[in-house]
Amino acid sequence: MATFSKSNVPQFSVEVYQNECLPEGGREVNAIVTVTATGGGTTGGVAPLARTDTPARTDTGTGPGTGPGTGAGATERAPDAAVVIMVDCSGSMDYPPAKMRGARDATAAAIGTVRDGVAFAVVAGTHQAKEVYPGGGRLAVASAATRSQAKDALRKLSAGGGTAIGTWLRLADRLLGSADVAIRHGILLTDGRNEHESPEDLRNALDACAGRFTCDARGVGTDWEVKEVTGIASALLGSADIVADPAELTADFTRMMESAMGKEVGDVSLRLWTPQGAEIVFVKQVAPTVEELTGRRTDSGPRTGDYPTGSWGDESRDYHLCVRVPDAGVGQEMLAARVSLILPDAAEGGGPRPLSQGLVRAVWTDDLAASTSINPQVAHYTGQAELARVIQQGLHLRKSGDIDGATAKLGRAVQLAGASGNEGTAKLLAKVVDVVDATTGTVRLKAKVTEEAEMTLETRSTKTVRVKK
Repeated sequence: MATFSKSNVPQFSVEVYQNECLPEGGREVNAIVTVTATGGGTTGGVAPLARTDTPARTDTGTGPGTGPGTGAGATERAPDAAVVIMVDCSGSMDYPPAKMRGARDATAAAIGTVRDGVAFAVVAGTHQAKEVYPGGGRLAVASAATRSQAKDALRKLSAGGGTAIGTWLRLADRLLGSADVAIRHGILLTDGRNEHESPEDLRNALDACAGRFTCDARGVGTDWEVKEVTGIASALLGSADIVADPAELTADFTRMMESAMGKEVGDVSLRLWTPQGAEIVFVKQVAPTVEELTGRRTDSGPRTGDYPTGSWGDESRDYHLCVRVPDAGVGQEMLAARVSLILPDAAEGGGPRPLSQGLVRAVWTDDLAASTSINPQVAHYTGQAELARVIQQGLHLRKSGDIDGATAKLGRAVQLAGASGNEGTAKLLAKVVDVVDATTGTVRLKAKVTEEAEMTLETRSTKTVRVKK
């Protein structure tokens, strides 16, 4: 394990868990890489990474280059972050009216959580995107005055029109792009399906925004499309969840904003180097959620590729990588991969900066016990990835009327959830199936399942539990 640190940047560490022993003829090396960021100077409500070239802000007003930390005369440096809240204001938000009220209250609570000096804006989303606050293509800079003004502006929000989420994201991108900050984040709330633009329009918008800002997405009620909301969060490296009861929006939005305010460094990449003749089979995040990263590779040099991980605060994540290496004889060993955490644009204007590094090895042996032993971390997360997959497959089969197929898949999900200690997922599964025997995965589909239960299980299917070390 190696660590690198820099003032104002969290210390990143990399730990590699693997069975490095391969049998004769073995070529695939699996490893779990645990990345941990600590000690960046923030936990929750403390300021994130500040730019050293940004002068102290002492005035009031709006725009990414103006505004105070705490009002006139403030000398505190502003945190290096910007956030845009996108609120669904389509006609369906008025059915029932509690949804629109909940959205206004939740957005106000989130604004109240934005720390002084952070640039922010609010966007109303229908079949088009409209700036609610501050307007004029600008971002406000959070202070007591601007937070109060933004909350006043929320009172004007009303429901009416359609839903075209791609336009909301593109406006958020333009607003966030106007700020010279390290961390750009969006929060998106919707209650319905994206019916007023094509799937290709939304996909193009996501492709245009990917890598430019992260985004947490929430579905309120049960009339929205799970794959749309989770697809947005996945493409933009954020979280997705269901808020079935509008009364719970305020608490959820507050937690999301507090998490966003805890980010200290943005655009960290997982860089993988492999030797001549080796290739990456797959790379995926496996904790706290399962997220496929293989197709997001960007070549960064000879035999090296970068995979985006988004913004970081004080936190830990696990990644599963599989490397195919050239065949070698018994007794031979090689470096199968070098894993580095990279900050692509160092704050001081230099080139990419390594934050931490770990090594994945391969050793060929004729010791059968050594080569067939499965590393506990690899086994655990292989099961967690399968758990997410079989839940989604089982729900799809249930919707299509394949009772036997759905029962088999969801039974396997119950078995995996129980074996791995994933109690949260086990409880969600119990709302969809009657569990006869969790150990063997014997279940019966419930005759009646609420839409909320089914959507919650599907939305949270990728949430994992950490391996017990």
